[in-house]
Amino acid sequence: MGRLTTHVLDTAHGKPGADIEVELYAVDSGRRLLKKTRTNADGRCEQPLLEGDAMAIGRYELVFHAGNYFASQGVRLPEPRFVDVVTLTFGIADVAGHYHVPLLVSPWSYTTYRGS
Repeated sequence: MGRLTTHVLDTAHGKPGADIEVELYAVDSGRRLLKKTRTNADGRCEQPLLEGDAMAIGRYELVFHAGNYFASQGVRLPEPRFVDVVTLTFGIADVAGHYHVPLLVSPWSYTTYRGS
């Protein structure tokens, strides 16, 4: 069964990114909010963002509110923030596949990859 999952790693502090707001949008025909959630203490969402019949071929955006997270951690941030809202646009081509899209983030940089 296909599914979409994510997690966040705080690379500035070497720990999971806990309690980060995450939004998932479908973006093929307009921008439509599919899910809004928060990461748990391990930096993961409790449930897959998409799975089963909800998995569809198309383009999506994951939106991570990283700037608010770093502010809540007491990090002194410039205004405007260098890294604030991180938007990752990606495609799902195989609805039976596992798409794991992690975010590794600091107040100054971020990276992602398709994980397993």
